[in-house]
Amino acid sequence: MRTATMRATVYLDPELHKALRLKAVETSQSLSKLVNDAIKESLAEDAEDSAAFEKRAKEPLISYEAMLKRLKKDGRI
Repeated sequence: MRTATMRATVYLDPELHKALRLKAVETSQSLSKLVNDAIKESLAEDAEDSAAFEKRAKEPLISYEAMLKRLKKDGRI
């Protein structure tokens, strides 16, 4: 069964559009599939980032200077 799709107008940089068309031809995929896949991947990364942020939200804050001192003390920098 085919899912419903929505039409959208997107303005791309000409060089980006050219690269996208070449990738579509080389991978035998449509421009729409490539764009949809890229958007899905970006949104998934955002969701992962948000989940990680929520998980660490209650951790104590540390200043930049304190972190540098800790890294130097541990021999990491």
